Amino acid sequence: MKNQTTGKRLVAYALTFKKTILIALLLLSVAVAAELSGPFIAKKIIDDHILGIEATWYATTEENENVVSYRGESFVREQYAEGIAVDREVRILQIGRFFYFVDEPVLFDGQRSLDGSLLTITLGEQKVEYEVEQLSAAEVWAFYQPEIKPIVFLLALYLGLLLFAALFQYGKSVLLQSAANRIIQKMRTDVFQQIQRLPIRYFDSRPAGKIVSRITNDTEAIRELYVKVLATFFTSAIYLIGIYIALFLLDVQLALITLLVIPILLIWIVLYRKYAAKYNHLIRSRLSDMNGMINESIQGMPIIQAFRRKEKTSDEFEALNHEHFTYQNKLLSLNSLTSHNLVSVLRNLTLVLLIWYFGGMSLDATTMISIGMLYAFVDYIGRMFQPVTDVVNQLAQLEQARVASIRVFELMDEIGEDVNEQLIPRYKGEVSFRNVSFSYNGKNDVLKQLSFDAKQGETIALVGHTGSGKSSIINLLFRFYDYQKGSILIDGMDIQKMPRQQIRKHMAIVLQEPFLFSGTIATNVSLHDPLITREKIEQAIRDVGAEEFVLNLPNGYDETVIEKGSTLSAGQRQLISFARALAFNPAILVLDEATANIDSETEAMIQHALDVVKEGRTTFIIAHRLSTIKHADQILVLDHGEIIERGNHEELLKGKGKYYQMYQLQVGKQAVHIS
Repeated sequence: MKNQTTGKRLVAYALTFKKTILIALLLLSVAVAAELSGPFIAKKIIDDHILGIEATWYATTEENENVVSYRGESFVREQYAEGIAVDREVRILQIGRFFYFVDEPVLFDGQRSLDGSLLTITLGEQKVEYEVEQLSAAEVWAFYQPEIKPIVFLLALYLGLLLFAALFQYGKSVLLQSAANRIIQKMRTDVFQQIQRLPIRYFDSRPAGKIVSRITNDTEAIRELYVKVLATFFTSAIYLIGIYIALFLLDVQLALITLLVIPILLIWIVLYRKYAAKYNHLIRSRLSDMNGMINESIQGMPIIQAFRRKEKTSDEFEALNHEHFTYQNKLLSLNSLTSHNLVSVLRNLTLVLLIWYFGGMSLDATTMISIGMLYAFVDYIGRMFQPVTDVVNQLAQLEQARVASIRVFELMDEIGEDVNEQLIPRYKGEVSFRNVSFSYNGKNDVLKQLSFDAKQGETIALVGHTGSGKSSIINLLFRFYDYQKGSILIDGMDIQKMPRQQIRKHMAIVLQEPFLFSGTIATNVSLHDPLITREKIEQAIRDVGAEEFVLNLPNGYDETVIEKGSTLSAGQRQLISFARALAFNPAILVLDEATANIDSETEAMIQHALDVVKEGRTTFIIAHRLSTIKHADQILVLDHGEIIERGNHEELLKGKGKYYQMYQLQVGKQAVHIS
């Protein structure tokens, strides 16, 4: 997917719901056709029925609903004369606000002038005169009677089409927005699943707030793309196609002239994207920075308040906020200067062309157009600029969505590993490090030619000053990172040849800072794993000695836990974290400074529980408090990524080396007794 353009990937997402979108576009096409029939119907009403009174009339002796009586005679319009016996030809002409009866054929039409009852029609050098009779209002109304039913029918037809179009427009809107919401739902799911696939090193170098911004803010911008932008573009495109079809049906030459709007619009879109892209990138970046800072400030609020850093933190946030505001204003200025002006210029230019074209035609009476035609053209051209305006107004949102898409797809293009749910038999837990060297940055090794063995059921303690490599050993064992040299074996199998999820299936870890999820005590132990039954949850709670405090809670095992378990004490959170590890019955158990933040009484409970549950498991303990690892089978003393001492507690004290010095510093000289 990485080699595909952002546009193609967005289209690929849209095509996952192509049936819904196609149905919506079909409904839209029908609705547009119904709406755009209006000017055609209006043209027919004006030309055929309102102005049709000036058409040729014939005297007749027959009677029907289309025959009009005038001064003792009957007349029928040429349009309704089929199948009727007719006599002489007569005309009705409008001069000013009044209508006149001409009792003879009119040879040609042109400029009309009236002198008493004498009508003069002039066309170039030609001139003809006719005796006319002025019609009263009642007589004019009588001549209009045959047109009432057709006009009412056409108006009712247009009203029906509008209602029909409104219904289809509603269906289109529901389907398009439903498809858009489903598309973005799938995208958010894909992004979240991608985060689960990413290695730990990805999160080490990026603030959580920035990652959250990509999942929430950026995907929301993409949702606007599907809900508003693409819907607007689809709708506008179909409207423009329908309008141009109508214009070509009315007049090919003028329709060709108005086609100039399309390349101008396309050129503008290209130019706009070129200049707006820069601002949108900066805006999204600053928004991400602000989210990261907000997230960090919330997590570190006790430190900020304790060290009186509120003002400084506010200043730093305001600096980011001001940059975001500045770039937003620049983009706003670009939109304001161009969008409205572009549409206004195009509209005015088209109207000038329309006036020039029809004005030129009116100079030649042989090509004079009808009022209905003029009305239809003006109506269609007015309608044409609404979709153009809609498209131009959505360009800013389109560019924001495009930039947001780039950021989201950058995250999705990060190399991850598919989750492997295949179960493997529980391994014994024998661990061997063979000349392992590892570097986080590829330059400076934090572990150097490290070798040791941990047999099944042994407890291995890792001690050393900060930066000595203790946590790095655990990171490699869990394959949060991969080593560059050497090999790590579990039961003789190289872990780099095993899927990460399978390795971790039979591992558990308890961290110095226990993390509890929103839910209940029980769900924090089981993590919603269906294999962890209620009985296993309660047994794990009992094994770590947490049953007493859990049962004293109002809801016991179902007590609600809020984010991070802030309503529980540090010791209670740690006990639940221990129960979680034990409930999964790991072959390898890792305690990373797990007793550093708990009181002596709680530590004693945990130590007692561990003596019971570590049978048959390989346990790694990272500890600064050396008193907690006296009974470890093997203690590895690390310094700058190398093992400088190894042995059990008594052996290392006898050696009076680095471990001896560390123990002296912690418990005092009098407490150190070497037998």
